[in-house]
Amino acid sequence: MHAHEVYRIGIGSWTLFRLFPDAFNDKLGLTFSLAKGLSWHFFLMWLFGINGLLYVLYTFISGAWRDLLPGRHALRDAWHVFLHDLHLRREKPSQGKYNAAQQIAYTLIILAGAGSIVTGLAIYKPTQLHWLTTLLGGYEFARFLHFWLTMGYVVFFVIHVIQVAIAGWNNFRAMVAGFELVQDVGGVSQEQQR
Repeated sequence: MHAHEVYRIGIGSWTLFRLFPDAFNDKLGLTFSLAKGLSWHFFLMWLFGINGLLYVLYTFISGAWRDLLPGRHALRDAWHVFLHDLHLRREKPSQGKYNAAQQIAYTLIILAGAGSIVTGLAIYKPTQLHWLTTLLGGYEFARFLHFWLTMGYVVFFVIHVIQVAIAGWNNFRAMVAGFELVQDVGGVSQEQQR
């Protein structure tokens, strides 16, 4: 049994779909190496963890959290955004710096990051942090949660890139550079801070 065989969709011993079958590695010409995979995982976790921590610190210090925190009617407003994006609703949803769907998504991704750190620690040190591993439902369930949080990042990333592409090149450039170019009344492009 491979270490990744727990990552499947099924009930009991019946498997509907295995996420990383041997054919996956064979098709890509990859040799299965758990030690190498774990080395990359532990290296990249520091980059992602430090990046997430710096982002949260910046958000709180700058006060940008006020724009990101979902309000009382965020779920209703996010539904309107969803319907508008599917062209099922004509009226544009209310929009501040971020719309309600963005506020919910960005808040959930921060919480997912915290969840990944907690579940990762429970998996990495299950004996030393046995209380945490137990609190998360045991080692196998902590692995399950850790993996599906990662799948959530993939879904977030794909949807995010599609939404940015739909919004246009200027929006993508602004997202990367931190400012956007807007046309002045005289036709001259000016820089506007995001």
